[in-house]
Amino acid sequence: MTATTAAAPSRRRARKLASSSPLKRGSRTGRIVILTVLIVAAVLWMIPLLWAFYTSLRPTEYFFDHSYFSIGGPYNFDNYGKAWQQAELPKYFLNTMYIAIPAVILTLFFSSLAAFKLSKVRWRYNVMLLILFTAGNLLPQQVLATPLFQLAKHTPLPLSISDSGSFINTYFVVIAVNIAFQMGFCTFVMSNYMKALPHELTEAAQVDGASVWTQYWKIVLPLCRTPLAALATLEFIWVYNDFFWALLLIQKGDRLPITSGLNNLMGQFAQNYNLMAAAALMAAVPVLVIYLVLQRQFVSGLTLGANKG
Repeated sequence: MTATTAAAPSRRRARKLASSSPLKRGSRTGRIVILTVLIVAAVLWMIPLLWAFYTSLRPTEYFFDHSYFSIGGPYNFDNYGKAWQQAELPKYFLNTMYIAIPAVILTLFFSSLAAFKLSKVRWRYNVMLLILFTAGNLLPQQVLATPLFQLAKHTPLPLSISDSGSFINTYFVVIAVNIAFQMGFCTFVMSNYMKALPHELTEAAQVDGASVWTQYWKIVLPLCRTPLAALATLEFIWVYNDFFWALLLIQKGDRLPITSGLNNLMGQFAQNYNLMAAAALMAAVPVLVIYLVLQRQFVSGLTLGANKG
């Protein structure tokens, strides 16, 4: 009885310590050092963004007469209206959605299928296949630029689908490349999460006569909403910000995504950096909106398994 009574305060202290913030634990000096490092990192991270915003508010003529590091002068949002029209941002936003939305959906779908196979279906080569998926992330994508370009160029497509007669200048090839390069990471994350789900769920469904597809679609996949939301956020940001593959595989300006379309604001002999700063900030808005909408699921996905003992 005495041992039980003495152990109760210890358990309460342990629960209180586990639920408290890391900044509230440890010495005062340690907390000050952590807060100082976080503040300095946040300021350094925000400097380019704040400078781009400051530059976008000032007319180009004022910078020509003074300098980019001058303070004062007129401030307005005229550069945003000019950038919206001159860079044709609505068209490039739409082109980006044509690439990003199918790429994210198909990547998560195929990755969840592969992860279900690797985590819930017994097979002697499961570990080897998972290593193969993971090893693909170690290969620099640029190494495959030439063979992928030649493959897309010499793979025929009907002229009713592609005016080039091949995969060049089509959204299909950019979507396929993004799916191929992102599936390894997503499969690795999803398989680890699915392994943590109780095997009794799928075993009970199998006893009740559920097919493999039913086990995946109606039992396992609904339990994976948190990692799917976290991966969807990351994948959308990565595909949205892709510059290299779209510039390599799409050679028509009217089909380029937003990251490549910003080149329209660059002149041959002079650059309007104020206009480019405004366009770049507007191009970042969809990514920010996606992150804010899925912020809770994204943070939950990052902390999966953090409380497992």
